[in-house]
Amino acid sequence: RYRKLIPNGDKVPHPCAEKGIWYGVGHFYQYGGGRLNSFGSDFLANGKKWDETLCRQDSDGDGLSNGEELGDPQCQWKPGSDSILTAPESHPGICNPMKAAKCQELNARFSIYPCNS
Repeated sequence: RYRKLIPNGDKVPHPCAEKGIWYGVGHFYQYGGGRLNSFGSDFLANGKKWDETLCRQDSDGDGLSNGEELGDPQCQWKPGSDSILTAPESHPGICNPMKAAKCQELNARFSIYPCNS
């Protein structure tokens, strides 16, 4: 529902399945629903809009801004304008790489389905 409101919203990589897509970007469940992840909470707190504030945040604490993770490192994307985007690097709401010590610590308090089901 909100995928069109963020850059590459339909192409966000699955954090624990190579070549997979995570459709519920703001949720801990791959297809959405249930609890919000940190990016979903930040998106909601930001009025459900993509802007420079949300773009420059690092919602999941992995050291990359949301814009870097979603392919909008310069924070210039607007809905309907995909020409300036690069491919998304990772998921903005789940710390990646999943096996990194920092990310294991940050992600440990959550059940990320289907990553640790």
